Amino acid sequence: MDRIVDIATDGRHLSAYRGFLIVAEDGQEVGRVPLDDVAGVIVHAHGVTWTTNLAVALAQRGAPLLLCGSNHAPVAVCLPIDGHHEVNGRIRAQWEAGKPLSKQLWKRVVVAKIRWQAAVLEAQGHSAAAFETLARKVGSGDPANVEAQAARRYWPLLMGSGFRRDRAAGGANAMLNYGYTVLRSLCARAVVAAGLHPAIGIHHANRGNALALADDLMEPFRPLTDALVVRLLARGVDSLTPASKRAFAGLVALDLPGDTGTTTVSGIATRSAQTLAACFQTGRAADLILPVPPSALEIAGLDGLLQ
Repeated sequence: MDRIVDIATDGRHLSAYRGFLIVAEDGQEVGRVPLDDVAGVIVHAHGVTWTTNLAVALAQRGAPLLLCGSNHAPVAVCLPIDGHHEVNGRIRAQWEAGKPLSKQLWKRVVVAKIRWQAAVLEAQGHSAAAFETLARKVGSGDPANVEAQAARRYWPLLMGSGFRRDRAAGGANAMLNYGYTVLRSLCARAVVAAGLHPAIGIHHANRGNALALADDLMEPFRPLTDALVVRLLARGVDSLTPASKRAFAGLVALDLPGDTGTTTVSGIATRSAQTLAACFQTGRAADLILPVPPSALEIAGLDGLLQ
């Protein structure tokens, strides 16, 4: 089972021992997780230390180690060098992919994201017919920036007219940051496991972004975090708590519809990354498989993470 391990308590020490990730405080063990179950480790707290053996063990399993700033957004990441037996050929194909292919891939990502936004809004009782119209308007590379047009409609409907997305803010924004960090870690792992280089994106191209491709791949998954934040707010939770962090970490194991049947979010991310690698090698954007927008009943499954 894939698990995201969050370290949010100051002064913890992390190590590897006999196949387990060991969490200790003042020399005493306070928790352990089988290393084979770890999908990623996210460090939010101050004064946390870890052993080289643990970093190596995580890398050998393709699990990223993410370090976060005070706004709960990642600022550094440790990823494995080798992720797939065809890594050289796949990264070469990724690097040599032409702009037409990248633009077609980005179109598919944006369309999937907008349709996910529509599904989340409909699950909240809002009419989202306009979002399907927007999805149909997305062109190769999204030159009209339909993604931004959808966002301008989406956030007020989902969170209220007074909400502004601000990565540096607290409250709901901090919860969104945290949920996105979980998804980013998951997608980074999937990208590396597929033999791709996480810094070579199809759209995100910031020179300082070591996870550009993971950021591209996670876009359709973002509304899943948004839907969970809305549910937390409805329960009076307006800041990050240990319980809400556990809920976000549980997103990776949530069951959702896939192209081959019901699978976990982790499984869908892996499938998306593997098919993206195939797209780079074949030159066919149509081969990219992205998460299918869920039904209202499937979105209601998020409530199980809040218990």
